[in-house]
Formats: sequence, C-alpha cells, structure tokens
Amino acid sequence: MTFKTPSFWYRDSASNTPLIERALGPFSKIYQLLYKFDQSMHTSYKASIPVICIGNLVAGGTGKTPTAIAMLQLIESNALAKKPFFLIRGYGGAESGPLLVDLDVHTAWDVGDEALILAKYAPTVVGGNRAAGAQTAMEEGADLIVMDDGLQNTGIDKDLRLVVINGEMGLGNQKLMPAGPLRQTLEDGYDHAHGFILIGEDEHDVAKILPQDKPLLRAHLQPKTELSIDKDATYLAFAGLGYPEKFFNFLRGALQLNVAKTIAFSDHHPYDEDDLNELDTKAKALGAKLITTEKDFMRLPQIKGIHVETLPVEMVWDSTDDLLPLIQDAMHAKA
Repeated sequence: MTFKTPSFWYRDSASNTPLIERALGPFSKIYQLLYKFDQSMHTSYKASIPVICIGNLVAGGTGKTPTAIAMLQLIESNALAKKPFFLIRGYGGAESGPLLVDLDVHTAWDVGDEALILAKYAPTVVGGNRAAGAQTAMEEGADLIVMDDGLQNTGIDKDLRLVVINGEMGLGNQKLMPAGPLRQTLEDGYDHAHGFILIGEDEHDVAKILPQDKPLLRAHLQPKTELSIDKDATYLAFAGLGYPEKFFNFLRGALQLNVAKTIAFSDHHPYDEDDLNELDTKAKALGAKLITTEKDFMRLPQIKGIHVETLPVEMVWDSTDDLLPLIQDAMHAKA
C-alpha cells in the first residue's frame, strides 16, 4: 500500500489550521501512546561493529538515501572502514530478508528502489529485521554499517544517530502522525539524536529550534556530474515521493527547466504500463519530454518507444569538520 502525503502536513505556518488536522489531533495522541509502548517492549541488539543511522523525524523523503551514500563515501575516503555495508528495510520490495542485494538478480519489486541505488555504491543488505540484517552483513565481512532509515526502529542499537532535515520541508506543522508528519515527538527525537543534517536552504528557520548543544551539519543536493539534460526542452515531471514538490521545485529552481506540468503519485507508487502510457500521452499533448527521479525510474515498466529522462542527484557536505569527529567517536566507542 502506498501513501500520499497530506498537503496540510506541510502547510504554511501562518495559515489557518484546517478542520481535518484538528479532527486528527486525538489520533495523534493515540499514536504517541502506541509509539511509547512499542519502544518499551523491545531490547536492542548491539552489533560488534559500528552502526551509523541516517534517519529523520518526519514521514516521507528528506534525502536520507543520498545522505547515506555521501556518509559511506566520506568513510571510505578517510579510510575509516575497510568494508562498510548499507542496511535498509527495503520498502516496496517483496523480499523481507535478510539478504544481500544482487544487482544482476534483484529488481525494485524484490528489494525496493532505494536498495538498488545503494547497492551501486557498496554491499547492501535488505532486512525488515534490522538485527538479523546486521548479522548478515557481519557474516559477509562488514566492519561498519550505514543504516538508511530506521531511526525509530528499536531492533538494533545505533552508535551514531543523525537526523536528516530537508530545508524546504522543515518539520512540517510539527505534529505527530496522522495530524502531522512527525514519527516521534520533537523532544524525543532531539534527545536521541547525536547530530542533525540540514539539506539546502533553511526556509523554515529550523536551525533556531534545534538543540544548540548538538552539531548541525549543512549540506546540499546537486545533479551528478554526468547529468546531461536538454535545458531548452519542455518537460512533464512526475514523481512518487513522500514530498514530490521538492523534486519539482528543484527542476524549476536549481536547474531552471521549463516544466509545463507536474504529476504527483503516492510514495513508492508501483507504476504499471497504463500509468506510463497515460504519462506519455499527456507529455506528447504538451510537446514535452518525461522526466522523473532515479528512484521512480527503478519502478517504471519498459515500453518500447517511451523514453523517460532521470535526474540522479548527489548530496554534498558543505563542511565535514564537525562530522568526522562524530564518526570517529562512534567508532572508538565500539572498539
């Protein structure tokens, strides 16, 4: 089942609170009670190797996957680990794991789109049970694990917990699901985080409400160097993300593309041939080309005669001066 982010989750803070948001308030209290109960019912597995978690406080995409990749590349470039692995749940895939992703065998329908992207950079284990996934990684020779998501998962202890916040999205209306996008209260999230990663411009002044005694790392997204997009063309952009507007705004703003139409699907939408044919028909009516994200492209069927351009992006640290000591401290604590 896929999910489309309610617009009121990320409404302007100056706007009136819609009726549905107020009506869902009591359910947020129930969610909080259930969350606390679930957190208290589990004992975390402690791996014998360092575990770094790249997570977020809100539901939906904030840029965790490119951040996880940038983290692993930083670890490799500084020779902090000999064989780092990725660990991910594999949302949208049929395999519950734990299993090691094989790019020659697995598809997005097996392990999820994010796992396929991660596996291009390092060995990647998919596992709904994070403890079993970590054990599989260690059996394969991993000496460090970078988790993509799983901040709220109690199945495994994390040596370094970093919260990713997208500057365009902020923290939404700062309410718990379902009245808002928060997976846990801000107080709880702040307390358990070792540091925060703010991607892009801080459009909602989030930095002012983050704990001042914990590191705030800055970063930005940019197209990969091999990107070649026709900037004179007209585009129909589509995406199935937690917050697709982030992608659409990036096309229009950072890349200054002529985007004639945008179509948002639910997060991790399972595209079929009817979807792609309909998109192609709409694009042709506009005299436009189709463009989507790297993640969405992984889930597209292949239809002869229909071409879809992709926008692979990478996350770049503004500075790693405060980040490297965090990683080193986490590794020394496990040594």
